[in-house]
Amino acid sequence: MDKIKYGIIGVGALGRHHARWADRLDVFELVGVYDLDHDRARAVAEETNSKAFASIEALLTECQAVSIVVTTSNHYRVALEVIEAGCHLLVEKPIAASLEEADRIIAAAKIKNVKLMVGHIERFNPALKALADYEIRPKFIEGHRLAAFNPRGADVAVVLDLMIHDIDLALHLVGSPIKHISASAVGVVSETEDIANARLTFENGAVANLTASRISLKPMRKLRIFQSSGYFSLDLAEKQADLYRMLDGQSRDGEFALPLGASGKHLGYFKTGDKSCDMLQAELNAFGAAILDDLPVPVSGEEGRAALAVALEVIAESRRAARAFEGDEQ
Repeated sequence: MDKIKYGIIGVGALGRHHARWADRLDVFELVGVYDLDHDRARAVAEETNSKAFASIEALLTECQAVSIVVTTSNHYRVALEVIEAGCHLLVEKPIAASLEEADRIIAAAKIKNVKLMVGHIERFNPALKALADYEIRPKFIEGHRLAAFNPRGADVAVVLDLMIHDIDLALHLVGSPIKHISASAVGVVSETEDIANARLTFENGAVANLTASRISLKPMRKLRIFQSSGYFSLDLAEKQADLYRMLDGQSRDGEFALPLGASGKHLGYFKTGDKSCDMLQAELNAFGAAILDDLPVPVSGEEGRAALAVALEVIAESRRAARAFEGDEQ
């Protein structure tokens, strides 16, 4: 297989970017796109020198793999149709609207032996990639993901819209099951929660404190990781990492040795990043490579399901807390 015949299902704001990159990348031959808005589909097809298909079924007859970039409520229906056609699929996060739907998608993909990847795009952030040279054993993670209000995505709680990114990163970095979740959230301008905070306690003792808001004036996407051997500050918006580690010998190339107060010890400090990196490009390239080389996908259906499970429990816990608070006030 020289190039993967590729299609995009759903070409809204994000789906359009999937189409543009699929048209440019060497691993893909963009066959075409589909969207319920046929005018939109035709415009994106013209922009990418591909074809606008009248139905998903027609698109799938000419594809080997697709991106699914439709509303979350439609992930399940579309994913099963794609899998039944024998096509590999990249499903934007969250994998589905419920755990039952996620389980059925995962099971169907295994039966059909197709690659299933979930679009947790922060996994491809250069700031996160900078941790690859370090032993990461977090004791405490602090995450802030703040954004201005955008009606797109406001049909679901901010936990599923924004916080799920940091939930996935915390699960990925800690590598231990969740023991306990406490959470609070409030709706401000939409009918679902717009601001949320969650404290995740893991079985190995690690804790992640995550905050998400979609009504903030100043955007922020930061993750701070604290452990006995160092401290790592990731600016995910700037794709930049400030990395501090306790020196037990010589500093590495490019690393500054900083005295740690009057302790007589030193920290090794290294700053890195790549703001020019396009994470969607990296994500699609990785998906294509997994298909061509028959490798595991970087973010599996099971990992997407795990992030969804925690996100749904955060929402449930925050609503239990809200009901208890309202009861105390009465």
